[in-house]
Amino acid sequence: MPITGLDHVVVTVSDVEAAVDFYTRLPGIEHVTYGGGGDGPVRHALRFGDQKINLHEAGDEIEPRASAAEPGDSDLCLLTDADPAALVAEVEAAELRIELGPVERTGARGTLASVYIRDPDGSLIEIATYA
Repeated sequence: MPITGLDHVVVTVSDVEAAVDFYTRLPGIEHVTYGGGGDGPVRHALRFGDQKINLHEAGDEIEPRASAAEPGDSDLCLLTDADPAALVAEVEAAELRIELGPVERTGARGTLASVYIRDPDGSLIEIATYA
């Protein structure tokens, strides 16, 4: 059984609304909800391409969950096709503060040009493009 990809990750946040506002400022990320009613609580996710980030609000996580998940403990790398200059311009246009970058990093397939920002809880978000 070879592993072939990554479908989703879970990020624990202190405030789902603030997280949705932050992440949906990035082009291509949309907020989706599912569940509720007889299926349990309404769940929140951020969908982009063929992947998603599920949001768990601290203190109201969906079971099963990570044993020690806390707001601000995530470190994600999101990919884009934008060249580094366009990436910087889009992040700045979204009124998000760049902490570092663009800088060269190594990704799963080779060299990346990466820009780093932080979400409202302090999780590190790398946005990168393959060189």
